[in-house]
Amino acid sequence: MSGASSRRKGAEWERTLVHRFREAMPEALIRRGLQYRSGQEVSDVEVPCFWLEAKAHQRTNLREALRQAVETCPAGRWPLAVCKDDHQPPLVAMPLEDFLELVREWWEARPR
Repeated sequence: MSGASSRRKGAEWERTLVHRFREAMPEALIRRGLQYRSGQEVSDVEVPCFWLEAKAHQRTNLREALRQAVETCPAGRWPLAVCKDDHQPPLVAMPLEDFLELVREWWEARPR
């Protein structure tokens, strides 16, 4: 796949994620990160509370995507890697401690 085609595929995946997160979080401001970023200051998709690294390849490296999200994630956000291999359902990864914190917040806020 050429460089332009690969960038187009990545941008399409980011747009798909924007729509999916908007469905799940209707009132939230969700958008693609800056396309001209220098690499470290903007996530691929801007989502409240998450620092999202999006990858779409023939075969993604989920651990590498998560490492990248963790390394660039600012304080107060949860690093999240959302990866999609060609012709496969997408996967989400985050560090266990962050996931447990998220579960704890959800558990305490759930309707009783």
